[in-house]
Amino acid sequence: MSLPIVAADARCCVPRVTSPLDGEGAARAARTFKALGDSTRVMLLSLIAASTDGEACVCDLTEPVGLSQGTVSHHMKILAEAGLVTREQRGRWAYYAVNREALASAADALRPA
Repeated sequence: MSLPIVAADARCCVPRVTSPLDGEGAARAARTFKALGDSTRVMLLSLIAASTDGEACVCDLTEPVGLSQGTVSHHMKILAEAGLVTREQRGRWAYYAVNREALASAADALRPA
């Protein structure tokens, strides 16, 4: 049995890989996904998103995740720096709300153009 002869310039397929993101967009998406790369932060984001008024005090987040206030605040700082949540100081407590636009933007980074 002999193999077919293929021309030297023949391609196996047409290139279909393109990137709708430029370097800056890819870096922004990477920061977002890095922040979401921790299960505690994903859980915190989920808790805030599921809250009845769309926000949560850091004091309300410690018990559900079983972590100290300091550790939760650290995770929330990372989420805020990634732009996934907004933070509002009320007296001595910080309140967080999900930045739905940032979440939508992260999802869009993975959608085909």
